[in-house]
Amino acid sequence: MDNFIVSARKYRPATFESVVGQQNVTSTLVNAIKNNHLAQAFLFCGPRGVGKTTCARILAKAVNHPDQLDQLDTIDDENLNIFELDAASNNSVEDIRNLIDQVRIAPQAGQQYKVYIIDEVHMLSTQAFNAFLKTLEEPPAYAIFILATTEKHKILPTILSRCQTFDFSRITVNDMANHLNYIAEKENVTVEPAALHVVAQKADGGLRDALSMFDMLVTFTNGNISYQNVIENLNVLDHDYYFKVSEAMLQNNIADGLLILNDVISKGFDPHLFVIGLAEHLRNIMVCLNTSTVMLLELSDQLKERYQQHAPQWNKGWLLRALQLTNECDIHFKTSKNQRLLVELCVMQLCSLTAEGAEKKK
Repeated sequence: MDNFIVSARKYRPATFESVVGQQNVTSTLVNAIKNNHLAQAFLFCGPRGVGKTTCARILAKAVNHPDQLDQLDTIDDENLNIFELDAASNNSVEDIRNLIDQVRIAPQAGQQYKVYIIDEVHMLSTQAFNAFLKTLEEPPAYAIFILATTEKHKILPTILSRCQTFDFSRITVNDMANHLNYIAEKENVTVEPAALHVVAQKADGGLRDALSMFDMLVTFTNGNISYQNVIENLNVLDHDYYFKVSEAMLQNNIADGLLILNDVISKGFDPHLFVIGLAEHLRNIMVCLNTSTVMLLELSDQLKERYQQHAPQWNKGWLLRALQLTNECDIHFKTSKNQRLLVELCVMQLCSLTAEGAEKKK
């Protein structure tokens, strides 16, 4: 039996072109390599799972192979000139001194650069940062440092001023869903497009999280992933619940609203997550009131169409007040002594918004 390799490792990008959702970063790095405008210190910062360490490893290989940027995945060298340090567990002055001693040694195997990747660099102690300063400011011509962090604000300003900073953004739902679909095709997994969008939304911008969920779903479904499988396995509320609530709001039907909430809670869903999801649902309706803002929806085409059909029944006044009510409920949820009553009160208020003879359209 072959050993299983998780998708996050198996499909880790090996070239700049294959990096997902960070075109502004990768294009700048490619131009810097081609034009020989390489800084001696880079800082890659951004949320988890967006490609910081991956880009650092690609850059580390690319600087010694500038003429083979499109074939980096085929280059099989021993990486004698690439060093990785995990600052989370090697954060003392002694660890940095050992690194500085290594920097004094010229590149091996006739290559031009030695590259040092320091992951989670914000974990270095203040003393370690200070010991690193001089080397970072005036390194040998052959040394390049790539620092990666999820918490840029914890890095000393004196370190930041010596680095060329690249801010990695959260990966969009569409980019993530497209990448998951690519992997599904490679792995001969049958999957519904709407299911991939749910996984991408649940990952909240982190591709590594999305790939972990994808692997779990493949195992759970034996390679046949449906929308229903995903919402059950990831404990996600179906959009149908929110559309039912918004219909109850339009009809001023408090009873239906409370029954829908009770059904959600009886199925084991956290009422707080219901409120957060309802706020997102109302926001999506608001976005659909103007054709120019529909592009802000990060949903499957089928769901976008459903929102566009539902939105004309609403006006901005109702939606703004509804968003206010859900936001207030969200803010007060953790401090409430009777959390279910708080959410029920919110639902009752939402289902009373259009009761006083308000016009349905402005």
